[in-house]
This record gives sequence, structure tokens and C-alpha cells, in this order.
Amino acid sequence: MLKKYSVEMSDAVRQPRLFFFFFFFFFLNVYKYFCIVTLIAVVAEQNFQEVNLRALIMSVVGIDVGFQNCYIAVARSGGIETIANEYSDRCTPACVSLTSKNRMIGNAAKSQVITNFKNTVHGFKKFHGRAFDDPLVQVEKPKLPYSLHKLPNGNTGIKVRYLDADKVFTVEQITGMLLTKLKETSESALKKPVVDCVISVPSFFTDAERRSVFDATQIAGLNCLRLINDTTAVALAYGIYKQDLPTPEERPRNVVFVDMGHSSFQVSITAFNKGKLKVLATAFDLYLGGRNFDEALVDYFCEEFKIKYKLNVRDNPRALLRLHQECEKLKKLMSANSSDLPLNIECFMNDIDVSSRMNRGHFEEMCAQYLMRVEMPLKSALEQSKLSRDDIYAVEIVGGATRIPAIKERIAKFFCKDISTTLNADEAVARGCALQCAILSPAFKVREFSITDVVPFPITLRWKSPTEDGLGECEVFSKNHAAPFSKVITFHKKEPFDLEAFYSSPQDLPYPDHRIGCFSVQNVVAQPDGDSSKVKVKVRVNVHGIFSVSSASLIEKQKGEGEDIIMLICLKNKTKQVILALSKLFQIQEGAPGEKQDPAAGGSKPKVKVKSIDLPIMANNIRQLDSDVLNNFVDYERQMIIQDKLVKELNDAKNAVEEYVYDLRDKLCGVYEKYITEEDSNRLTLMLEDTENWLYEDGEDQPKQVYEEKLDALKRLGQPIQDRHREHEDRPRAFEELGKKLQLYMKFVDSYKQKDERYLHLSPEEMSTVEKCVNESMGWMNSKMNAQSKLAITQDPVVKVADIIAKIQVRE
Repeated sequence: MLKKYSVEMSDAVRQPRLFFFFFFFFFLNVYKYFCIVTLIAVVAEQNFQEVNLRALIMSVVGIDVGFQNCYIAVARSGGIETIANEYSDRCTPACVSLTSKNRMIGNAAKSQVITNFKNTVHGFKKFHGRAFDDPLVQVEKPKLPYSLHKLPNGNTGIKVRYLDADKVFTVEQITGMLLTKLKETSESALKKPVVDCVISVPSFFTDAERRSVFDATQIAGLNCLRLINDTTAVALAYGIYKQDLPTPEERPRNVVFVDMGHSSFQVSITAFNKGKLKVLATAFDLYLGGRNFDEALVDYFCEEFKIKYKLNVRDNPRALLRLHQECEKLKKLMSANSSDLPLNIECFMNDIDVSSRMNRGHFEEMCAQYLMRVEMPLKSALEQSKLSRDDIYAVEIVGGATRIPAIKERIAKFFCKDISTTLNADEAVARGCALQCAILSPAFKVREFSITDVVPFPITLRWKSPTEDGLGECEVFSKNHAAPFSKVITFHKKEPFDLEAFYSSPQDLPYPDHRIGCFSVQNVVAQPDGDSSKVKVKVRVNVHGIFSVSSASLIEKQKGEGEDIIMLICLKNKTKQVILALSKLFQIQEGAPGEKQDPAAGGSKPKVKVKSIDLPIMANNIRQLDSDVLNNFVDYERQMIIQDKLVKELNDAKNAVEEYVYDLRDKLCGVYEKYITEEDSNRLTLMLEDTENWLYEDGEDQPKQVYEEKLDALKRLGQPIQDRHREHEDRPRAFEELGKKLQLYMKFVDSYKQKDERYLHLSPEEMSTVEKCVNESMGWMNSKMNAQSKLAITQDPVVKVADIIAKIQVRE
């Protein structure tokens, strides 16, 4: 009986306990859900505020930095728009001219190509990331009017004279100057700061060249969200607006994009489905572009002028540059005309005028060797994609050189298909860049569209290994592998080790050095039992197409009792972290943070924990500017911007004086003639002539303050004349307006005196005040009009229009 009672008592005690634990866990879950909802609401509100704030201050800009010209596209609420510079030109030349006072960039620099050819830099895009001894640099060097210089690190520098001193700039600095100009143009058009952008690069650019362009963007103070391949940007501009793309389950639409610019030829084949594009293959010819056809014409006319006029054009850089410009114009004319076209250049050399003729048929015969090379990249891209010509839906062409009829014919003939020109040949790349920037930016809502690019050249890793040859190798990214992409490779090591990255196929690489860089994985140690440690290394080709060993971790096994731990979560206003928080709140993980449970461990036995330890990685031999050097370049760019601003302000002050002289002199003989006495007119005219002579002699180079003082002195004499003219023109209308107002009030007073019912509510004192005010104003107006009529038109007025307007406003 006692035993039974004890058991019953235990059950009775256990029931309240179960109820208590049930209530506790119920309350805990409710509290957990409350916390989750609160966190989501807070983060959503903060993110919404951040997006709204960024939408107000952010700009979405895409920049096509070409070999010869640049284009800027911006995303607006109405779509993508290509903006114009201060010359109302949507095309900005890729030129930088250095002078004794400042820099000129873009259109202003292009005007200096002939007059200041030694210090005007153009055609520098090919030098990015290349050594001075690079064969490509040495081939280009004789063609350039400016000087190249070997930098201490072996890279290519550009030697010019700036601020009356010889300076050597890196290619990154020159491109940074150009990007600074494009940034200013964007800010001027958008009326707000520009920071985030997407910039295009050729698809064949290697790791070193891409890093060099990326450094240039930082020098210009830009935050480059992505370096996108030219043809990929074109594909995005083509596909994002298509409403009839096949669904993801259907067979993709394959489109070929052919881009022949001024210096290179690129081809890509892209597969489109609804909401995405995937680049299948790329091919290129680094040495084929519009300038090859220009040079063919230049060579022809150089030989002709040598025979016809006994002129050796190549000995005169200025004449050679003029001939290049005229041949480029002639080439464009021949694209639209098949008849004979003239070439005329006045005072070409030695005061001799030259002339010749050329037609399209002869031109195509001269350029046959270049036209034959058009098919090779097309064939290579088609073979890489493993598609047939029947699988190609369309062939889109962009780039200035694709306007040459013979090139169009060869492309169409190769694919047995009519070529399409639905895209703007010049602006398609910039528009694609702006679209990519809009996709990456929270300031714009853009239709979902994913981009899968490719790795243009295969990449291999090499490391020391206990094999027979002592080296291990692994091709981590094959040719046309999807990008951006990350891979994790597992090594078994007892000590720190190096990973050497290089391009696998040097023969296919348009770059003399196939090495990418060396990455040292540090702090690797053996396991406590002496075995090799497992090291996981993540390698990545990022959105810029740049390769890196992004992270490394040491996997360490430990034994210990399993223990349930609820992990603390710290949110930092990131939506991604909120998702991570949700996943972790619903799970009670076993093991400390950063550890993984070994599935082989038993439930009651000591459990084996897997601990992941991050390892530092040291990058060596990477062709990229050192952080200190980069910071120095950024500071120097700011100094040059300040110098340019000071010179601009000085020129504006000088131009203001010159403009005032010409404007006032013309008006003294015109609209101002009757407002000044003959004596004063002669004296002022003489002063204007003296100022004009001073501007072109002693006043050619003076401080800004001197010009401002000159302008003030002129205005002290010219402003009264201008005021007399303005007062004389506006005074009659002002008096007329005042008279109308006074007549209105007089009618009001007369109506009151005639006992008009509308005004019976007014007292006699109020009406007396109104009548007195009207009479005083009438007397004032009559006296001023009489006094003014007695003055000569050359004298200052007794009453100003502002005084009359003040009287009108008082009456109102």
C-alpha cells in the first residue's frame, strides 16, 4: 500500500512539472518568433532607408573606354541614355594632352594632337599591364609621336613635359586622367556625384591588364562594380529588352556578337533564355581593327606623295598625323560611296598642297590581307561553342570598323546569314555597361537578368609535391569555363606552401608572360599525431575576370563531449545575414562556432569535432600597383585636378575681360550710342582698345586678380551706360502700369462719393486716407515724369524703374 502510494505521488508531482516545461518551451518559441519578426522589420526598414538614401545620391553609370573613343551611358527613370560632353558630343576622344600649365582631356586634347604631338597621349590602352620590353609595346613604339619610357619595375611609362618639367606617367595614371574627365562629364549631366560605375575591357585582357585598368579606376576616384567584357556588355544590351526569349526549359537562342573597333577584333557566341544569358565562346584578333585599314591608306599615299611631290612624309611627325586623320575620313566616306573620292590637304609639307584620289574597289584590293583575317576568329568561336551555323539565330555587329562593306560581306558569307544591325554600333558597349551597373545598384529596379561570362584562357595551379618531378599541377579553370566562379581544392600539408598560378596555353595567350602570380598559404602545421593537415583552398575568378586565391582554411580534428549550444547572432543591417540568422535560430547546433560535427561519431561516445581555422594568404609577383604607390597616384591626381581648376578659373577671368571688351565696343556703336556723350564714348573706346592690346601683350599671362580688377575698371564706366539704356527702355511701361493702378483707385473713390452700395460699409476716414494716398502718388508720378523729361538721354535718370515698381506694390 505504501509502495503504491509512493508511485502515485511521483506521478502527481511529475504532471505539474511536465506542464511547466511544456509552457516554458511554448513561451520560448513564441518569444523566438517575436524576435525574428522584430529583427526582420528593423532590418527591412533600415535597408529601405538605405536604398532610398542611395537612390537620391547614387548614379548608375557605364563607361566604354575604347582605344580611340569613349562613351558614357547612364540609367535614368526613362531607361538608358548616352550622355554628351561639354562639346555636345556623345563621343569623347581617348586623348590626354599635357601642357606647361594644365591638362587637356578628350575633345580639347584631340585638337592638340598635331600642334602638341609630343605631349598628347593617345592609343595607350594596349599598354595596360605590359612591360616596356613587351613585343607589342616595341611594335607600337615607332608609330607613336610621344615617347615611351621604361619604369623601374619594368613596366611601360609615358614621358611628356608637364608644368615645364619632364614627367613620366604610368599607363594607369593616364587612364585615370581620362576616367576623371569622363567622371566630370557624367556629374555635369546628372547634377550629382558619380562614384559607382561599370567599365568595359576587351574579352582577351589577361589578369595583369585587368588589374591595371582596375587600378586606374581607383586613381580616378571611381568604385568599379565590375569590369565587364565588351562583347558581354553588348549581349546584355541586346538581350535584356527581348520579350520573346525562350523559357529556361526550352532550347536557348544563340546569337553571335562581332565587335571590330579601332584596334582589335572580338567575337562571342551567347546563349539566351528568359532572364539570363550565358557566353558560350569567345575569340579575337588582337592586331586587327579599323586602324589597319587607315595605315594601309597612309602607306599608299606616303609612297604616292614621295614620287609625285618628292615629300618624305614619315620624316615629319606632324604631317604624318595630318595624313592619318585625312585617311580615316576618306575610309569612312568610302564605306558609303563606291565612286572615286578626292584627298586634298593644304600646306601639307613645305607649304606644298597635296591631292590624290581613291575608290572602294582599289581600297579593298589594298586591304586584302586584313580582310582575309576576318574569318579566323569567327571560325574559332563557332568551333569552341560546338554549334553549327544552323544553330545560330542572329549575327549582331557593332564597332566602327564593321561599317566597312567588305567586312560585313565576309561576316555574312561565313555564317550564311544576313547580319543584323539593331544595336547602335558605337554606343552598345556603354549601354550594356550602364545596364549592368543598374542591375548591381540598389537605386534602380531592373528586370531580373543573370549573366554568365567565361574564362578566356585556361588557368593552372602548380605547387611543390613529393612526386618524382617534385611538382604537382591542376588546371582549375578550363577555357570558356563559367565566370565568376569559385572552386575549393584540398591539400594535405605539414608546413606552409606556395601556389603558382599561370595560364595553361602560352601559345594562345596574347601576352608574353603566362604567369599570373604566386600565393603563399601560411601558418600550416601538422596534426598533433604528426600526420599531414587537410588544407582547403578556395580559388576564384571574380566578376572582374581577375584570378585570386581568395581563402584557405586548416581542417583540424578534436575529440570532446558533444554539448548543445545556442549560437548568438549579431545582425549588421544586411539582408543576407538576416537569412543566416533565421536558419541558425531554428537549429541547435552541436559544437562550438566554426566547428562541424563528425557524422561518424556515436551518440554516447566521445564525439569528434572538426575545427576550421582560417589561414593567411600572401600574394606575390602580382602585376598590380602597390597600395602605397596607388595612394601616391591618387593624391597626385587630386593635385592635378586642383591645378586644372585654377587654370580654368584664370582662363575664365581672362575670357570675361575679352568678352566684355568686344561686347561693349559693339554696343557703343549700336544700342548704347545715344546714351553716352561723344566725348565719353571716345574716351571709353580708347580704353577698350588699350585693354584689348594689353590682353595680347603684357596681359597674356597675368594672375586671376589682375583680370578681375581690369573687368571691374571697365564696368565702372560701362555699367552706367547699360543702366541708362535699360532704364530708358523699361521706364515708360512702369509709369503706364502705375498710372493704371492710380486710375483704378480714383474710380473707386468716385464710386464711393456717388453712394455706391458696394462701398457703404467703409467709413469716411478710410476713404479720406485712400484719396489722400492716391493724390500724393499722382503728384509724385507727375513730378518725376516732368523732371525726367527735362534731362538729356545721356544723363542718369532722376527716377529708377525699381522706385516705380515699389510705388505700384505699395498701392497693391
